[in-house]
Amino acid sequence: MKSLLIIVLLAMSPIWPIGENPSRGYPFLIVNKSTNQLAYIDDNKVQNVYPVATGKTNDLTPEGLHIITVKAKDPYYRKLDIPGGDPRNPLGSRWIGFDAKGTDGRIYGVHGTNQPSSIGKYISNGCIRMNNKDVEYIYDRIPIGTKIAVVKSDKSFQQLAKEYKAID
Repeated sequence: MKSLLIIVLLAMSPIWPIGENPSRGYPFLIVNKSTNQLAYIDDNKVQNVYPVATGKTNDLTPEGLHIITVKAKDPYYRKLDIPGGDPRNPLGSRWIGFDAKGTDGRIYGVHGTNQPSSIGKYISNGCIRMNNKDVEYIYDRIPIGTKIAVVKSDKSFQQLAKEYKAID
């Protein structure tokens, strides 16, 4: 009985990672592959819009509504065995992983870069690159469980945020 009570309390907890989100007033991210921009939405409005880089081809950066499942400061780049904080690390200073295509947040993510000239381009293998200062700002403001919508659209971020019920 005690373990059942704990499970119920955890499931109802506001810090539960897969909880009710987006709800108006909660953080929400939208990436528009048409413009290579990311919008940070919080407190019922679009707070900031940042330039990003996305996949070399349209199918590399997966579209849809995803959940942030992993966050890491100075992430390790396992593909080339480059430690976090190393200037050669292509992941930059932060990793915000999401669950696209049934993954666990360690394959697809929003991350910094050691190649700021790549921002604004279609150049990645599927991830969403940001300038380090921008991803650090976002990282500090979104919890695990935040939703991220990746779209290809000619709509404004205001329109998209309304469609996803992230704002009124």
